[in-house]
Amino acid sequence: MTTLNELLFFDSKPDALALYEAFREAVLEKVPNARIEVKKTQISFFNRRMFAAVSFAPVRKAKDRPKSFLTITFGLAYRKESDRIDAAVEAYPNRWTHHVMIGSVEEVDEELLSWIVEAAEFAKNMKR
Repeated sequence: MTTLNELLFFDSKPDALALYEAFREAVLEKVPNARIEVKKTQISFFNRRMFAAVSFAPVRKAKDRPKSFLTITFGLAYRKESDRIDAAVEAYPNRWTHHVMIGSVEEVDEELLSWIVEAAEFAKNMKR
C-alpha cells in the first residue's frame, strides 16, 4: 500500500502517481523484500543498498518529454545499451547509473523490470 509520504511526493505532479504505483507494485513483486525511502527529490528502493529510484529528473529536453513522466534510475556494473535509456554515467569505476524516462504504465514492462532485478542483485552483492 502506498504510504502518505509517497503520496505527498506527488503533490506537485499528481498525474505521475499512477506511473509510480505501477512501478512500485511491479518492483515489490520482483524484489519482495525491497525497502522504500521517500526523500525530497526522489523515492529510493533498497535491499542491502539502493538499487533503483524514481524522480522527476528532466533527462530529456522539454519538447521530448511526455506530459506526465517519471525518471527511473538504476545502477549496474556495466553500461546497459538500449534506445530506452536516456542517459548513462559511470559514477564510479564499474558502477554505471542509468536513467529511463517513462510516460505510461505500459512502459513498466518486463524489459525495464529485468534491469531493475539485475540492479537489485548488483546492489545486494556489491562489496562497498
